[in-house]
Amino acid sequence: MELLNMTTKTTILAASILLCLHAGMANAEAVSNEAQTLAGAAGATAAGDDATTLDTISVVGTGQTRQVQSIGAVELERAAAGTSPLKAMAKLPGVNFQSSDPWGNYEWSSKLSIRGFSQQQLGFTLDGVPLGDMSYGNHNGLSIGRATISENLSAAELSQGSGAIDTASTGNLGGTLRFFTADPSTEYGVRIAQTLGSNGTTRTYGRLDTGDHGGFSAYLSGSFHDADKWKGDGPQRNAQVNAKAVYATDSLTLKGYVATSRRRETDYADLSLQSAKRLGMDWDNFAYDWQRAIDAANCYQAYKADAAAQKACLQQNAGVDSIDDAYYIARGVRDDDLAYVSAEWQASERVTLGATTYYHRNEGQGHWATPYVPSPNVPISVRTTEYDIERTGVMPTVAFDLGAHRLEAGLWLEKNAHGVQRNHYFVPPDSPPDGLHFLRQPDIRVFRQRFDTDTRQYYVMDHMEFADGDFAVDAGFKGTRVEIDGKRLIGSRAGGKLEAEDNFLPQVGARWRFTANEELFGSYSENMSAFRSGVNGPHSTSQAAFDAAVADLEPETSRTIEAGLRTSRDAFQASVALYRVDFENRLLAIARCAGIVGCAASFANVGDVETRGAELVAQWNPTSAFTWYNSLSFNQSEYASDYVDGVNVIPAKGKQVVDAPERLFATELRWAQGGFEAQLGAKYTDERYLTYLNDSKVDDFWVADASASYQWTGLSWAESLKLQLNVTNLFDKEYFSSLGTNGFVTSDPTGLNYTLQAGAPRQVFLTADIRF
Repeated sequence: MELLNMTTKTTILAASILLCLHAGMANAEAVSNEAQTLAGAAGATAAGDDATTLDTISVVGTGQTRQVQSIGAVELERAAAGTSPLKAMAKLPGVNFQSSDPWGNYEWSSKLSIRGFSQQQLGFTLDGVPLGDMSYGNHNGLSIGRATISENLSAAELSQGSGAIDTASTGNLGGTLRFFTADPSTEYGVRIAQTLGSNGTTRTYGRLDTGDHGGFSAYLSGSFHDADKWKGDGPQRNAQVNAKAVYATDSLTLKGYVATSRRRETDYADLSLQSAKRLGMDWDNFAYDWQRAIDAANCYQAYKADAAAQKACLQQNAGVDSIDDAYYIARGVRDDDLAYVSAEWQASERVTLGATTYYHRNEGQGHWATPYVPSPNVPISVRTTEYDIERTGVMPTVAFDLGAHRLEAGLWLEKNAHGVQRNHYFVPPDSPPDGLHFLRQPDIRVFRQRFDTDTRQYYVMDHMEFADGDFAVDAGFKGTRVEIDGKRLIGSRAGGKLEAEDNFLPQVGARWRFTANEELFGSYSENMSAFRSGVNGPHSTSQAAFDAAVADLEPETSRTIEAGLRTSRDAFQASVALYRVDFENRLLAIARCAGIVGCAASFANVGDVETRGAELVAQWNPTSAFTWYNSLSFNQSEYASDYVDGVNVIPAKGKQVVDAPERLFATELRWAQGGFEAQLGAKYTDERYLTYLNDSKVDDFWVADASASYQWTGLSWAESLKLQLNVTNLFDKEYFSSLGTNGFVTSDPTGLNYTLQAGAPRQVFLTADIRF
């Protein structure tokens, strides 16, 4: 009982309601055959081994020994065109996703947490290829929005706890998200979709499928997304090309995939609680008022040592109280190329061999027009953080079907060369930095580092089924070794070697189907997170701080136990799960200055974090036309000990983890009949803390989205035509979305930390989707 004392009573009640509901609905009208079809032939095959992927949400993960939910292609397409799958998955239990743009694509503001674990502590893959931690400060991967065009996704799967043991990730302490691209259609076809909407949004998507030719099929697709910011000035652009080819015989399947992305983003201003109160939630950077930015920078340069005089000057000349209230402009540019080839060979009736090899190249820059470092004739320069990645990997697997046992083993090897540097570029007089492009030949080199990372991970697992499949056990372990060789090339940031290794990380789970429709499940797993390189890792400190800490630095680890009950009937699906996570050696990067200054952070080991929680999810289909979905999550993540920040003892024990809401609730109503479909959904997010001492927080809030569509089929000139209207933030709610964009601090009772983003107001988008 001690294991889950926070939520036991709540969850027993929820389970009782769950069982009563399905008993009362057992004779309700069955969901239509159409509503139960798999979401996309290719995606169903890819995701079907791990969860039943419906065209709506699969709430139960029938047959799994762990908590699993998935979303199919049709569900993903109900969101506004170009929406990140992370935003679409925010309705799943335990998921807190925030972004300040309506699609969830703006990477500086994209923040994801699951059961209190941040994005850097989760695992992400696309068709099995590792995406790293998908962080803004790239070091080992890329975001899902750059890895594939959203229209080409066939399914997305969430495992909130242990995740699949074969997931290629060195950071999945708190769960995994696995994405799957659609295979080419076996029929020749052309698809064109055009979106128009708020703030000058235009999005064009096109795809050509070759159809099947003797087992070979392929598609080529592209998209271009262009929009203005919803506040302030500056474009948000992304151009992508995806191609995929499949060759299949009775015993052999070969797949190849290529993706390019060219993303150009203009940033929104980071807010503090205090600046938002003074200036309003729709406050943004100065662009394109160059003179106002110059006036503010002159005030800072003239009165660096006199805070009162600086404030008075800023108020008189720029209408702000602080130099950090706004800068002239900030932006992010990212170029990515990703490719993989995979093969699966049925070598015999009982032996299956597989292998995937991949390549990823990235170049990125984050720009800030900073008043802290002047140009020779202008009190502003452009400060950049510049990233590059080149990584290659291979993942062979072998599986043996031995009747009641399916044995599987796999290996993941990756070499990653990652560089990061910070530079300043001088600004000529009367030439504001307005171009969205890469900058070259810096005038000041602040620091430059290179990290060579070797990853080796292997797993062995046995899936066992007994009693005609009513009882199943998954048991196995994985081993991980990650070596980082960091080199200091320029400046004072640290160099040095780090190694994280554990050759036995066990995972065991069981599932018992005690009726035709109900089953119990439970699992236990241990995971380790490798150290991060680059701007988010221990090397971001000074050399002296790194040398002093490296001997005692331990990688983050977690132990997760979860158990639950599922029911899956014609008109009703539901799952309730309890969990506990013990998180040890949690490493925190503590901000020491304004983000634009970019001074070295302090790293602190805050000891253990204890997490307990419960999740309830249910979907009701009383008729073939109507669906009502609900998910409810309770999560309590607390620091289990005080810690030393390098100088002071921080009394954090018992405090709630930053940006970890205790309660989340999502509800969604859908009506679909004939070619018409309408949907209304809402998400509740509890209050969240901004500091480790919990003396600063943002309020809870509700946000609702709506959509309606109509599809015509069998037209004389086209296979189908679909018009879809999406409205995000339907009731125009004003709220804080993302927290921690500039990191978290120990204490901020006056609300001066500029680390918040405002959520986008109501936005409207109309999409015409034609298939030939």
